[in-house]
Amino acid sequence: MTSKRVAIVQSNYIPWKGYFDLINMVDEFILFEDAQYTRNDWRNRNRIKSANGPIWLTIPVQISGRFGQRIRDAQVSNSMWATKHWKSILASYSRAPHFHLYRNTFETLYVQMSEETYLSEINEGFIRAICRMLNIQTRISRTSNYELLNGKTERLISLCQQAGATAYISGPAAQVYLDEPQFAAAGIALSYMNYDDYPTYNQLYPPFEQSVSVIDLLFNQGPEAGKYMKTFTPQ
Repeated sequence: MTSKRVAIVQSNYIPWKGYFDLINMVDEFILFEDAQYTRNDWRNRNRIKSANGPIWLTIPVQISGRFGQRIRDAQVSNSMWATKHWKSILASYSRAPHFHLYRNTFETLYVQMSEETYLSEINEGFIRAICRMLNIQTRISRTSNYELLNGKTERLISLCQQAGATAYISGPAAQVYLDEPQFAAAGIALSYMNYDDYPTYNQLYPPFEQSVSVIDLLFNQGPEAGKYMKTFTPQ
């Protein structure tokens, strides 16, 4: 049987480099859009470097009367966020050495995403675009393409089986709740992504910040970004 590695993760807004390392490690990356939307999380926000230190870029999401809503049902509360975020990115990175390589693409993306209503569509749009910039070939799908079961471990195993996976790569936080013997019984190899020991790189506005959006790495290192990630062969 042909081996196939799968990861199943909620969509994040302009995620950090580790997120894209995980995408690059697998054959299919399933966006878990049926998970409950959580406030003050990476679903609708991320950090960039500015002259005054790290700052948050947050997409406003409608939450009043929507407790328990799924990620794919979360709607943006106004469209001005895109203009504000792009202005912040310009102010922070216009002097970055490789910003010019990506400026037009990101400017166009922010215009396009300002017209989207659903957070999941915005996140997926950015994720797919950044994957193209990093030359990631992984298939990206959604949980809405599959049948969902109840139970955290049971649901993940079922998704893996439907996707034809022989191996499942999880984020390290899931070690506290995944039933590892169930994966073994299903014949699916389970492993966890290691996010430790990423190298530093030349970054604007010292000191160095590791936990920022991957756009920081792209704007500062350009085509050499893969040298500072774990699973990439620089193009």
